[in-house]
Amino acid sequence: MNRFRKLIGFFLFLLFITTTAHAGKPKYIFYFIGDGMGFAHRQLAELFLKEKEKDPTRKLVMNSLDVTGVIATHSANSLITDSAAAGTALASGVKTNNGVIGKDLAGNDVTTLIDAAEAKGMATGIITTTRLTHATPAAFVAHNISRHNEAEIAVDFLTSEVEFLAGGGIRYFIPSNSRSGLKDVRGNDLYSKRKDKINLVGKFKNKGYRTYIGLKGAKDFTKADFSKIEHVLALFDNSHLSYEIERRHKYKHIPSLGRLVESGIEVLQQDPDGFFMVIEGGRIDHAAHANDTVSVIYDTLALDEAVKEAHDFYRNHKSETLIVVVADHETGGLGLGSDTHGYRLNLSTLFNTRVSVEDTLSGSNTYKGNKSRFIYFLDTEFGLTNLSQKEKAKLKKSMSDADAGRKVGYYNYMSPVALTSAHILSERANISWTTTIHTGTAIPTSATGVGAQRFSRWLDNTQVALILADLMGFQLHQ
Repeated sequence: MNRFRKLIGFFLFLLFITTTAHAGKPKYIFYFIGDGMGFAHRQLAELFLKEKEKDPTRKLVMNSLDVTGVIATHSANSLITDSAAAGTALASGVKTNNGVIGKDLAGNDVTTLIDAAEAKGMATGIITTTRLTHATPAAFVAHNISRHNEAEIAVDFLTSEVEFLAGGGIRYFIPSNSRSGLKDVRGNDLYSKRKDKINLVGKFKNKGYRTYIGLKGAKDFTKADFSKIEHVLALFDNSHLSYEIERRHKYKHIPSLGRLVESGIEVLQQDPDGFFMVIEGGRIDHAAHANDTVSVIYDTLALDEAVKEAHDFYRNHKSETLIVVVADHETGGLGLGSDTHGYRLNLSTLFNTRVSVEDTLSGSNTYKGNKSRFIYFLDTEFGLTNLSQKEKAKLKKSMSDADAGRKVGYYNYMSPVALTSAHILSERANISWTTTIHTGTAIPTSATGVGAQRFSRWLDNTQVALILADLMGFQLHQ
């Protein structure tokens, strides 16, 4: 009996230590947003990893966190949200209309988690694989009636006082008359989409930021000692950063999302008041818009590697750290299975793909009338070998549509040949898509660390921001 009491006492002591370690307010907060990342996106990436690495025990870090919940995503004026309204909800706890950044329904500016963290004296960071001025990252610093006013949004980043900024979108930070002769990380000349001569990169430098711009900036970034740098602006691409599948095979000089988070930690942890970091895997959404199964997988894996960086930090600061992983909405209506192959997934058919649908098949290497050349490219780079007669017929029809100048998808920007190629590859894997835009389905959240348990239920997206604010000790709105 005495031994039993000692065992009970020991377990109670362990429970006390665990509870104490997660009590109080978090000093370090990582807020991960997988744009467009639904339940199926996360599951598919994990299943792919298990099969490719031949390890049935392999799990995504984000799928291994202590707490899991569900988030509803509707905006104020639609059951299917866009990223601007969803980003505003996740940043401020306020519902707004699709297309609106950082404003409520009355047009008033809302207070965001970044605003509140800065006011509290914490260091802050925003990292994304999209343009920095794109809807989701913009929602944390900007206040604009339209997400499309990216030149105006770029100015909001200058006045935000965020210490670590990294992503794409050089074109909104350099003046209209810029003639630098420099290249971005994909070898394109830097160009501006501003209509004025405001040099925001120069203004950031004047404020004491170390700037890393374009190809040269990416190379310098990989060699920098960020433990000695307090303010960073890193913009590597004219527009969005490359898809992860192409970063791995073609643009290895571009810092990975994980490397950006690692560097952000080095900068922000110098602040004794702690930090609040937002990290967006933004191109998961773009890949899903293009029904690009492989790019969805690899960009989800890239986000997970970034979560691992945060989790490694968490293991050394368990009593002070909170990690939350969410999404703003689901994109594509991704389904794991269809009638094509019955009750199985054939994920090995995706192993040989090396290029993205949007940036390559509908972009730099789009079909331009040479049928045999494009089919050869699909064979060698996209993993579509040994086309069946049925598949050839689908491609032939899409090539006729392309020859006639047609575009496809909800936004009418994609090559019909590219989308057909994406669907053929998906069908081989028994993956299905219902749309090229967002859906209204609920999305997963997961968390670990101080206060994580509060995310273990069904939440509206506004509640995520409000819980974070409460845990950090401030109010976003009345």
